Amino acid sequence: MSGRASLRHRARAVLRDESGATLVEFAVAIVAVLLIFLGTVDFGRMLFHQVAAEKALHRAVRIAAVRPPACANVPEVHERPDAPGTGTLPSYGTSCSAGSGVCKNAGTQICTAAPGNATAEEVWALVRPTLPNTATISNLRFRYAFDPDLGFLGGPYVPNVTVELQDLNFTFVALLPQLTTLAVGADDAFAAGTVAFPALGASVPGEDLALGTDG
Repeated sequence: MSGRASLRHRARAVLRDESGATLVEFAVAIVAVLLIFLGTVDFGRMLFHQVAAEKALHRAVRIAAVRPPACANVPEVHERPDAPGTGTLPSYGTSCSAGSGVCKNAGTQICTAAPGNATAEEVWALVRPTLPNTATISNLRFRYAFDPDLGFLGGPYVPNVTVELQDLNFTFVALLPQLTTLAVGADDAFAAGTVAFPALGASVPGEDLALGTDG
């Protein structure tokens, strides 16, 4: 066989050689399988945390509703408005819902949970086991909103109480972001291995907020 014929024969042999094709196909397949498996595990973890946290918040907000306020400047009692209308003033004991302006609108007080606050610590102890490991007490927020249909003039201040989870991230296992980026690309946040955890909250009408320090 001449040198040119030998060269053509070797070229055809190389083109017909499929010994590496199986390895390439395996590499593609294993990435897809790992994406499905790890995605199922991680998104299942995130869904578990979300459902568990929602249930914990519904219990936590009931605790917050009967404990001293976690926020500053929440009134202790329903007071008269700063500029009452003309005519006879309603007597103490009149329901706030008896008419407009019976009880002073105290607005809405919002605060981030602070370590050392008894109410915040109690709520956090209940919610913390349901959350991702990156959660801290600062992800917990309280809201006390005036409601004219609750309470009576001169009686314990009764707002609507809300407990929320905010600004929390969920961290994936190490390989999922890298595999997803390799396969289809991903934004910077996901490539870094984290996504925003859904904001959650629960509200109930307050009770007497356990006025004083014995709540």
